[in-house]
Amino acid sequence: MNRLLQQIAFIKEIDKLKYIQRKTRLFNSDRHENDAEHSWHLAMMTLVLVEHSNVEIDVLKVLKMVLIHDLVEIDSGDIFIFDTTKNHDNTAEELKAAKRIFGMLPEAQATALIALWLEFESGETNEAKFAKAMDRFEPILQNASNNGGTWREYKVPKEKVLDKTKPVAFGSKAIWEYSQNEIETLFKTL
Repeated sequence: MNRLLQQIAFIKEIDKLKYIQRKTRLFNSDRHENDAEHSWHLAMMTLVLVEHSNVEIDVLKVLKMVLIHDLVEIDSGDIFIFDTTKNHDNTAEELKAAKRIFGMLPEAQATALIALWLEFESGETNEAKFAKAMDRFEPILQNASNNGGTWREYKVPKEKVLDKTKPVAFGSKAIWEYSQNEIETLFKTL
């Protein structure tokens, strides 16, 4: 019964992800996306776009990564990856959050999820590369649907967008080619 109570406590805790607002807005909308919506969308993108991965991957592992990667933001908050004044360098804070949040689970589950989160963060395995590709591809689609959206609002230069989204290529060259075309087309109007 103790395992079940730990798991239920974790499930209640991660509901807080729904309240973490992101800078990026929903497709064709003024409403900001929350982290739970973001994670769900990445999971669906993974299912639909997996055939475009550079290599064969374990889809279930990628799905787990995209569903858990932002849970740490319950404690650390969302950092706008395209911020032009500060870096997304809160890894120590996020690791502390991962240990607290995943640590609510029974030890074996906590250990497995922390390891999976660290694998995503390092971006070295094929699964992590594809998960990161999905994570960086979604804001391209969102900003394109909103005529530049947050890139326009925060005056993010094209070079910064290309730099922050280039991990898409490590997971899918086909999606990166599409992404570059979207970015080029969009920045002609900004």
